[in-house]
Amino acid sequence: MVWWVRVRPPAASETIVGAAMSSIDLNGARVAYADTGSGETVLLLHSSASSSAQWRSLAEALRISRRVLAPDLYGYGETDQWPDDAPLRLTDEAALADSVLAGCPRPIHLIGHSYGGAVGLRFAVERPERLLSLTLIEPVAFHLLRAAPRGSADHDLFREVAEIAAAIADAAASGDDRGGMAKFIDYWNGAGAWMHMTPALQAALMRRTPKVALDFLATMTEPTPLAAYRRLAVPTLVLAGSASPMPARRIAEIVANSLPAGRLQTIDGAGHMLPLTHKDVVNGAIVEHLFRNRGDRRRPAAA
Repeated sequence: MVWWVRVRPPAASETIVGAAMSSIDLNGARVAYADTGSGETVLLLHSSASSSAQWRSLAEALRISRRVLAPDLYGYGETDQWPDDAPLRLTDEAALADSVLAGCPRPIHLIGHSYGGAVGLRFAVERPERLLSLTLIEPVAFHLLRAAPRGSADHDLFREVAEIAAAIADAAASGDDRGGMAKFIDYWNGAGAWMHMTPALQAALMRRTPKVALDFLATMTEPTPLAAYRRLAVPTLVLAGSASPMPARRIAEIVANSLPAGRLQTIDGAGHMLPLTHKDVVNGAIVEHLFRNRGDRRRPAAA
């Protein structure tokens, strides 16, 4: 759900090279998105505490033959904060993604990383007919661990995540954005990772602490049962890093094994921010998956 410590995440002011930043109004909130290339549409959904700019290398690889749409999710990049007093849900972020696709009548390829992967799963459940393919890079669908029997290894992983989520929520509520983000960074990257970041990067991340707390809540309380994912027939590639935290790896395994057309590919030595740390391998796997499932190769449904 966060970047590997040795990777400089994109600043909020950065954008995808060659992309025009556009915006729409969604229930009173400005939603910004990058738009570049032409051809079949690929929708990219970024991780927590990031923005559409995290997809710069992948967009560069895709824009030659495909149209790339990369929205900033609520509270990130150039998109406004969640405008409602009610808790943010994954279905609200999925509605944001759907609004960006308003001018795309044909089915699309959806790629989501971490929090964006959890949003992508919700989108797939709600709009399966919109998808040519799905790529999920360690989707943090924590609710799948919550559903495990008490005392099981999976439920223990959920309790582990719940503890860090509660600490971040408490810090955000008390105005301790620095402390909350430090816990977030150190949990995913190891003790001391926060202190190795530059003051400028720390300052940029601190501003995102309240939204990160909302992201955790949305992923942990998502009501979609595992049975709903088992009905998704869309071709799905699930990518995971062998060195990622155990909750993320376990969720990737559950999702890949549950989706009828799901397959898991593990990137050796990669952590949770594998789209940045291992971009050549990740981008190559995604390009191959999209080629296999392009629209002109789709077979008509059986009668």
